[in-house]
This record gives sequence, structure tokens and C-alpha cells, in this order.
Amino acid sequence: MEIEIGKGKSGRRAYGFDDIAIVPSRRTRDPEDVDISWEIDAFRFELPLMGAAMDGVISPATAIEIGQLGGVGVLNLEGLWTRYEDPEPYLEEIAHLAPDKATARMQQVYSEPIKSELIGERIREIKAAGVVACASLTPQRTAQYAKALVEADLDLFVVQGTVVSAEHVSKTVEPLNLKRFIREFEIPVVVGGCASYQAALHLMRTGAVGVLVGVGPGHACTTRGVLGIGVPQATAIADARAARAQHLDETGVYVHVIADGGMATGGDVAKAIVCGADAVMLGSPLAAASEAPGRGYHWGMATFHPTLPRGARVKTDMRGTLREILVGPAHENDGRLNLFGALRTSMATCGYGTVKEFQKAEVMVAPALQTEGKSLQRSQGVGMGA
Repeated sequence: MEIEIGKGKSGRRAYGFDDIAIVPSRRTRDPEDVDISWEIDAFRFELPLMGAAMDGVISPATAIEIGQLGGVGVLNLEGLWTRYEDPEPYLEEIAHLAPDKATARMQQVYSEPIKSELIGERIREIKAAGVVACASLTPQRTAQYAKALVEADLDLFVVQGTVVSAEHVSKTVEPLNLKRFIREFEIPVVVGGCASYQAALHLMRTGAVGVLVGVGPGHACTTRGVLGIGVPQATAIADARAARAQHLDETGVYVHVIADGGMATGGDVAKAIVCGADAVMLGSPLAAASEAPGRGYHWGMATFHPTLPRGARVKTDMRGTLREILVGPAHENDGRLNLFGALRTSMATCGYGTVKEFQKAEVMVAPALQTEGKSLQRSQGVGMGA
């Protein structure tokens, strides 16, 4: 239902995770009986998780650890790990920059050219550990480095940008033809981001195995402020879910919806799944791990853009190890540890046995969800009031 903004302009009401609640059903289950595994193309993961392709989150080492824990980490092939043989000194420097100097200095650090040989080296390092190797490039650089991905035997490729469309128009350069590229490329491709039904459907029609949903919801992202664009995640995911159903009806092909950004707690992850996501892409929650390369800091892929940065370097308190953040045990009560244990328990509490079944759960618009009965927590700054 559209709301009139003013004469001649109307718009839909959209909802974020804090606006909705999952409704328990008549059935419950034991958490041990719940299956939260995820399959995409030929790959099966115990956790429906992709680690976001951000330098403060994913290094070859953390990609390996996430893979061993049951998810998949996405390495940013336009980041520090492909610009420098040893990026550790630069990661250390970024972690100690004054807030008013961070963006300008990061633009300088990231001006170092990407080295094609390092792309292959990083991919092979991850594969040597026996986990699925996944990495990302922006559409602008995909054709340039596609051969290096194939030669390194990458398993899963992500074409990722702030907004990726199936129909990019340019008067100055030949844009990447996503449909042709994906059809001819021998590695399965995930594409994104997008935030609407129509955009998601067009990306699905390119032949991608998965679509990233999210424009601007990340904790380090400033796209919504700089550009004024974005859609709250609950609505964006639900719209992509509808596009997935339409595409399945048209072609018989199921394309995975991956919620990218805006999640901080296990409850957020559960709501993303219920809204229609098959898996989630996490950045800031993983940047809070003691192993994270950002050393307690996190920044988005567009933070260091040379002319229009659309991200901030934000501090993330170290909360625990990657294992504790993903699968526990939790030693805090704010929902930021054991994220997938929380997903499992949420599913069990609502009586659903698999992720696809959980997508059928009922939701309600719930403005009082975050505050009802929580006055003591809010006044004391603990639990849901932290």
C-alpha cells in the first residue's frame, strides 16, 4: 500500500529488522534436531553464512577459519591482500589512524595497484587448507582479472558493488555484460547488491547462482547518507524472495537470496531468513572477532574510493573468537555471540526443521518489540538496552 509523500509523489512503507518480529507457531522442536545447513551450486555449508569481502573482516587466514567452522569467507580481490605482498603493516597503521585522518590516508594506501599474481597466490592459499575458496571483484574489474581466477581454480565468484545491475549503461566504456559473462564463465557466480524486486529478478535472469540483497545497511556503510539510496532490509529481502519465486516459476531454476548487511544479532539473522534469505553475509559481527585482520576496526569496500568515499572506518569492540561469535558458546546476553546457535534455537522454538521451512514463518510489524518491558535493561544499558 502506497503512502502519499506529497501531491504527485507516493511511496511504499518499508521495514527493517527492528520493525518486525517472528511469530511462534503451534509446534516446537529440539534445537539439536534442526538443520541449518545451506547448499549453493555444488557446495554444501554447515552454516548459511558468507563472510563479507572487506579487508577488516576477511584475510586468507580468517577465510580458512570461517570455512573450517562451516561457512565461507569472501576475499576482496581489490583489497590490501592483492595490493601488497605483506599488508599487515598497513592494517596496523589503519587501526591507529586518527578519525579525521583515516579516510584520506586509506585512499593513499589503496592507490597501490592490484597485482594479478597476488590474486592467484591468495586463492591458492585458501584452497590449500581444504575449504571452499570464494572471492569478489567489482564489475569494472571482473573482465580484467577473470583469467587469473580460473587459473587459480577459484570455487565461487562474487561480482559485487554498491549496486550491481543487469543493464549498466555507459557512453565511455564497454560495460560488463553480466549475462554473457556468467554464461561463458566456468565458475559459479553470485551477484549483488540490489534492493528491489525488479533488480533482483533481472540479476537472477543473468544465470547467477545467488543474489546479494542490501544497499547501504552495513554498519560501516554511508551510502544511504552520501547518495540517499537504499531500502530497509526486511522489505528488500522480502521483495527479492518474491523475485526468486517468479524466476523459479519462469525457469524452474532456484536462485539463492543472500541478505547482505544490517545484521548485528542472532535475532537479526533469524529475521533475515524468515523474510526469505537462504543465507546471510556478515561483516561487522565478524570484525569483532579477535582474529579479524582489522584489529578492532571495520570499513566497507567503498570507504577508500578515490573521489567519493561511501564508508567509514568504525570501531568494533572485540567480543570473542570467530568460533564464539558464530557457534558459541556465548558469554554475553545481548545476542552478538553464537549467532547461528541463536538461529537454530529460533527455528526450534518456532517448530521449523530447515532453513527453507523457516522462511514460511509468520512475521508481524512490531514497533514495541525493542522496548516493551525492557525499561530496566535500557536504563542500565545491559541486554537489549546496551
